[in-house]
Amino acid sequence: MTSSVCRRTRRVATQASELALAVPQVVAHRVARMVMSSPNPHVRDRREFHRMGAEKAAAFGESWNAMALQMFRANQKLALSLMRSWGNPRLGGWPSLAPTMQQVQSATLSVLSHGIAPVHRRAVANAKRLGRTKRR
Repeated sequence: MTSSVCRRTRRVATQASELALAVPQVVAHRVARMVMSSPNPHVRDRREFHRMGAEKAAAFGESWNAMALQMFRANQKLALSLMRSWGNPRLGGWPSLAPTMQQVQSATLSVLSHGIAPVHRRAVANAKRLGRTKRR
């Protein structure tokens, strides 16, 4: 495995583990806030509830957009590398699949990383923000 693939693997694993820690904190805080609010919630609670839904929709859209764009780029690179290897007369036949498989693995990690980034960014920021408000 190349060093860039190892770095991407570590980055995706770190993002996933940070997300796994931040999400339960945010959910617990928001559910507790919903339970403690009256049938007519305070303005601050309504703002937080609205923000919760809006952030999810925005993160979902950003995530899909980032993954689609990254997938488009990866497909272009893969197609270009396959065309180059098949057009090379020195190869004398079918290209080796090892570099292609490394490229596919790298592209997959890149798509995952770009897809999880918007959700990770929001969840970690919310955990920090909501953790600060709880202490007050």
